[in-house]
Amino acid sequence: MTSKSGCLQAAAFGVYFPKILSSHTQVNPMSHNLYKKATDLPQKPGVYQMLAADGETVYVGKAKSLRNRVSSYFTGSHDDKTAAMVSKVTDFAVIVCASEFEALVLESSLIKELAPRYNILLKDDKGYPYIRLDARSAYPRFSVVAKRQDDGANYFGPYGGRFITKEIVRAVSYALQLPTCSRKFPRDIGKERPCLHHHMGQCRGWCLPDTPKAEYDLCLAQAVMLLEGKSAELIDALRREMETAAEEMRFELAASLRDRIRALENLETRQNVVALSVADTDAIGFYRGAAKSAFAVLHYVGGKLLDKDYELIENPLEDTAEAISAIVRQYYQRRERYPSAIYLPAKPDDLEPLEEFLSQAAGRRVKIHAPQRGEKRQLIDAAQENAKMEAERAASQEEKVRGILQWLQKVLGLEHPPLRIEAYDISNLGADDIVAAMTVFQNARPLKRDYRKFKIKSLTAQDDYHSMEEVLTRRFGRYLDGDASFAELPDLVLIDGGTAHANIAAGAVEKLGVYVPVFGMVKDAKHRTRALVSPSGAEISMSAVPQVFSFIGTIQEETHRFAVTYQRSLRMGNYGSALDDIPGVGKKRRDELLKHFKTVKRIKEATVDELREVIPKNTAEAIIRHFAGDTDT
Repeated sequence: MTSKSGCLQAAAFGVYFPKILSSHTQVNPMSHNLYKKATDLPQKPGVYQMLAADGETVYVGKAKSLRNRVSSYFTGSHDDKTAAMVSKVTDFAVIVCASEFEALVLESSLIKELAPRYNILLKDDKGYPYIRLDARSAYPRFSVVAKRQDDGANYFGPYGGRFITKEIVRAVSYALQLPTCSRKFPRDIGKERPCLHHHMGQCRGWCLPDTPKAEYDLCLAQAVMLLEGKSAELIDALRREMETAAEEMRFELAASLRDRIRALENLETRQNVVALSVADTDAIGFYRGAAKSAFAVLHYVGGKLLDKDYELIENPLEDTAEAISAIVRQYYQRRERYPSAIYLPAKPDDLEPLEEFLSQAAGRRVKIHAPQRGEKRQLIDAAQENAKMEAERAASQEEKVRGILQWLQKVLGLEHPPLRIEAYDISNLGADDIVAAMTVFQNARPLKRDYRKFKIKSLTAQDDYHSMEEVLTRRFGRYLDGDASFAELPDLVLIDGGTAHANIAAGAVEKLGVYVPVFGMVKDAKHRTRALVSPSGAEISMSAVPQVFSFIGTIQEETHRFAVTYQRSLRMGNYGSALDDIPGVGKKRRDELLKHFKTVKRIKEATVDELREVIPKNTAEAIIRHFAGDTDT
């Protein structure tokens, strides 16, 4: 548990506060000698917390000697980031530990709990998906999920990303001829002909009525062995089974087993990403750029490179070796998959505690090396080059973004660059389901968690101007009401439309007493973005700046896509409610009817003969009776 000041109280560790430390007194670090306080600390291993005036923990670190490490912050010169952190420190608290390993464990725990602003913090939204198998269903299928759940299903992974994970499912399914189609079993067995996958030898044909269920279970069990890294064991077992079948003169079975063995061996020779689940070696690269740092992890199996993972971080306070140690701990804790060996570009002081930390988490020995020469060093050099490339590419991209936002600031007369941009569009189909969409771009990138959808409430007829007025009034009214989901004001509002649309939107915002710059996004005759326009009609051309032109076009297209998708979803929902209760009309026939007739109204007005162009006679007659009010069969 932590106190209000952020200090840990734990019986397992000795908690030590310097004799003249007052953790609740707000002091000015320029006028109080924190260095003198630090000299009272013991020369023992432990963890320290740097505290701001309000008690917030701004940094957590560990040390072999608390006295030496903590006092070093309050003497001598530092780089800009360390100096900025120290300038905020008005207090500190320390926890004495029995060993460096205990200090490392406690530091990791505190960083995860407190998320101090100056520590290395990897992104929480970095996804490492799993393969899920629910063996309780009649014909279990593999699926890709974002997180492991306590739901009784089996999970494999995590893996490096959704694309790789889907490739694993596809490769394993094809090798063992498991289904990858959308058919449901046993419901769809015998209903239709086998699909193309069966004719290509990629599926056993489980939709055929004479395919044994026991064989499906066997193939599924073999797929599980592959995902568990037991491919060699599986191939040996299949080879013995093939030899037995041949001796018993069951040649058809022997040939089938031979083909399956070849498919599995092909997986291995192609260095398939399936092996990533049991990668034996990771090489770590780290590069400190001018603005951001990057680390890269190259995954190897049997000496063969199979995948790369990387992440960009703010430049750390720590030196390179210490930063790498912190990154490695967070990376593998989050990923929950540990290789047999990890190669680091620099040897951290806590190498042995770090090795023990990862070995305990993995439940087996994880070896850490920092080789300086030879083949192992070459692996690290490759990882270093990848980290440098990603950092420099990110710096180049950030420079482009900065230029775009500065141009918009200057040309639109904004007080500062528009870091947060909100865009709005109206979508309707006549008077039905009039909707609006709000998209958000933060630092020139879509921030989809802040997207919002609106269904127009005050209109019964199509009117884009009043629809936009309603949407802006509701959005900024929610802001004034303190609604947390609308709490952040944009630096710029963009409206899909011309001068009139921008004028209506600006007026709606001004009536609420909120000041936000509003501009319209004007399209040309080919429905492409042409320019921006102010509420007063002043047009701002972007043709001379291709990056800005492309960026505004992307915003307009994304907002239109989001609005149309929402409008269609409502329309399909209405279609479904009107058609789904009709006997003989399932999802497939409903979609065929809507594709042919476009609307439910035209389906209602169609004759039996017109309906029979799409569906059978008995279903056409059922539709006629349904809409006539006679549901008797």
